[in-house]
Amino acid sequence: MAGLLGPGLAMAAPAAAQQVVSTGGQGDVAVTIYSGELALVTDTRQTNLPAGEAKLEFPDVSSRIRPETVSLVGTGLEIVEQNFDFDLLSPTAMMQKAVGQEITIIRTNPATGAETRERAKVLAVNGGVVLDVGGRIEILRDDNLPVRVIFDGIPTNLRARPTLSVTVDSKSAGARPLTLRYLSEGLSWRADYVALYDEAAKALDLQGWVTLKNNSGTGFANAKLLLVASDQIGVRRGSRGGDGEPAAMTSAGTESAKAEALADMHAYPMADRTTIASAQQKQIAFLDAMGVPATRGYAASLDRFATMDEAQSANSTYRFSTGKGGVGDAMPAGSVRLYVKDARGAAQFVGESYISHTSAGSDLSLTTGKAFDVKYQAILEKREKLTEEDWTRSSSTRVRKNGVVTVTETDVKRNFWRTHMRYIFTNARSTPVTIDFTQNGLNTWNNDTRVPFESLPADKDNLYWESRKWQVTVPANGRTELTVQYDTLN
Repeated sequence: MAGLLGPGLAMAAPAAAQQVVSTGGQGDVAVTIYSGELALVTDTRQTNLPAGEAKLEFPDVSSRIRPETVSLVGTGLEIVEQNFDFDLLSPTAMMQKAVGQEITIIRTNPATGAETRERAKVLAVNGGVVLDVGGRIEILRDDNLPVRVIFDGIPTNLRARPTLSVTVDSKSAGARPLTLRYLSEGLSWRADYVALYDEAAKALDLQGWVTLKNNSGTGFANAKLLLVASDQIGVRRGSRGGDGEPAAMTSAGTESAKAEALADMHAYPMADRTTIASAQQKQIAFLDAMGVPATRGYAASLDRFATMDEAQSANSTYRFSTGKGGVGDAMPAGSVRLYVKDARGAAQFVGESYISHTSAGSDLSLTTGKAFDVKYQAILEKREKLTEEDWTRSSSTRVRKNGVVTVTETDVKRNFWRTHMRYIFTNARSTPVTIDFTQNGLNTWNNDTRVPFESLPADKDNLYWESRKWQVTVPANGRTELTVQYDTLN
C-alpha cells in the first residue's frame, strides 16, 4: 500500500484511543437550595489527570441536572466537550435498547423445574415486549410464570448512575482538585413553624423547622447546606407550603435580619453538614424564639356595601412582631401551626396559617379560624341620591392612598349617593374583645368616596385607597354598633 502514496507522503498512524478517567463518587459537596425547586450543587473531587485530551466521567450527579449550567474549574485544563448521559440502567431500558437484537429466554416448567432456553429477537417494546422466537411471534407476558431474560451485554450508553462526561485537554499530568458546579431541579425547601401561645403570659414560643425534599434522583452525602429565601428565583411549583388562612402583614418591617444577605435575598447556612438522601424528606431546626410578646384578637371585613342576612363569626387572630423584642429576625415563607394552653396547661392545636417571606420588624396577624362567641353583621340601612349642593356642603374627608387626608371641593356635576351602613358586633365572652374591622371596596376606578360621619373614629394609620379600618371594642357579654355614612359618585 505504501507504493500507492505520492512522493513525500506516508500513511497516517491510527489515532490513539481517547483516555477515559473516572472521577469516582461525589467529593466535598455543597448544596444551595432556593425557594421553589432549584438548587446549586458544588462538588469538588480529587482527580488524577493524564496529559493531553481525556474524557472525565462524573457519576452521581443529579438526574435532573440542567446541563447548560455546568461549569468545571481546574488548574491547567481546557474544556473541549461535555455530555450528560441520563439513560439509567433498568430492566425497561435494557429491553428498549435490545430492539432489533437477540436475547435468551429461559422458561422453567413449574411442575418439573426443568429449564428450556431459546434465542429470540426483540421486535418492539411498546406497552409490552414483542418477540420473534424461531419464526413465531410471541409476546413476553407479565403473568408471574417463571421466565427469565438473559442479555448478551450492557449497552454502552446505559449508566448505573446519572453520569456527566466532560472532555478536557490538560497541559500536564498529575492529581488536582476539580470543582464541578451546576444547577438542578428537584430539590426544594420550605419553613414550617410551631407556635405555642400562653394566654396568661401574653406570649408565644416559636420554633422553626426547615423541611427539605429531594426529588433529584441523587443523594448528597455529608453536604454543606445553604438555604436561600426569595420569591424571584427558581423554578416555582407554587408558593404555599400548607393549608390554612394566609397571615396578614399589618406592618412591613424595616429592621436588618440576622440572616446572611445574598444580593437581595436572605441566606440561611446550616451549622452542621447533613446527608440529603434521594427521595427523602427531612427536617432541620433553624429558629427557636421563646417568650415572644403576642396578643389574641379578632378581625372581620366586608367587601362591598350590603346587608348580611345573619351574623357571621369573626376571624380569630394572634398578633406578634418579628422585630427586636419579638422574634428578632426575618421569617422565611411557610406554614405556622398554632397551639394554645388549655385550662389544665396542656397544649391544644387551634389552627394553621401561612406567612409569606417576612422581613424583620414586621407586625404579623395569624388567622387560625372562626371565633365561636364573637360575631358581626353589616346592615345597609339607606341609600339616597345627593344634589350637587349637598355634596359640596358635606364633610369632604377623602380617603386617599398612604393615609393622606385632605379637604376638597367639588366643581363637576355628577350623580352622588349617600350610603348609611350599620355594623353590629356582639361578644358572648366574659371578657372584652377588640375587633379589627375593615370596609373594603371604597375607591374603585374613579369612584371618589368621602366619609361625612362615623360613630367611631377610623384607624388613622390604616386609611387606604380602597378600604377603611376601625378598631371596635366590644364589652364582655355585650354589643357595640358602628354607624358610618359614605358619599360616593355612583
